[in-house]
Amino acid sequence: MTVIGRVCELVRYPVKSMAGVATDAAFLGLHGLDGDRRFAFRRVGDDSAFPWLSASRLPQILLYQPVGVPPTHVCTPDGSTLALGSAELQAELAERFGNGLELMNLKHGIFDEAAVSVISLTTIAGIGREAGMDLDRRRFRANVFLDTENGEPFHEDAWVGRTLVFGDGDSAPAVAITLRDERCMMVNLDPDTAIQDPRVMKSIVRLNDNNAGVYATVVRTGTIHAGDRVTLA
Repeated sequence: MTVIGRVCELVRYPVKSMAGVATDAAFLGLHGLDGDRRFAFRRVGDDSAFPWLSASRLPQILLYQPVGVPPTHVCTPDGSTLALGSAELQAELAERFGNGLELMNLKHGIFDEAAVSVISLTTIAGIGREAGMDLDRRRFRANVFLDTENGEPFHEDAWVGRTLVFGDGDSAPAVAITLRDERCMMVNLDPDTAIQDPRVMKSIVRLNDNNAGVYATVVRTGTIHAGDRVTLA
């Protein structure tokens, strides 16, 4: 067991592709952080394997802020507060997207690759240096942001096949690192404006074959706290 750093921040995304909700503590269940990505808007008439409305199709969805976990309302970009299940919110998003939408609630979450995503602040800083930008870590939409002792960007790649333990003791929550996180255009989107800047993804491609951070599956449940010591097994 090697101590690699501490948990800097925990973030849940109650509605897929909408803004995240940071928290000081969260229960890590078998299907990820409690309340993470349990809701999503499905594109009506889309029978593909990925019918969910995402920021790659509607960048402005990032500007909608869920309220509560589980969410009851959503703050819209114009400052209004609408009930999550309301016809008003559905109609507003459908008008922006240009197609009908349907709100879905999936018990085990709606994930792209795995239930947990992890990235280090070092990796984010390295990408920012390459891009010539001071990057907001919200661009990377991870569940767990780590402040690590290793100062080299992308050192998470070496964790694949190993286990991260959050906190101390035999019952501390833990995840198995399964694969690198291959990035999409969402990292290009400013979380406050939804304006794209392709320098971000281009930098990740140049530096690390378009991978930044890692995905993980849960091997031991429990509550993770910001500030928890993190060890690599």
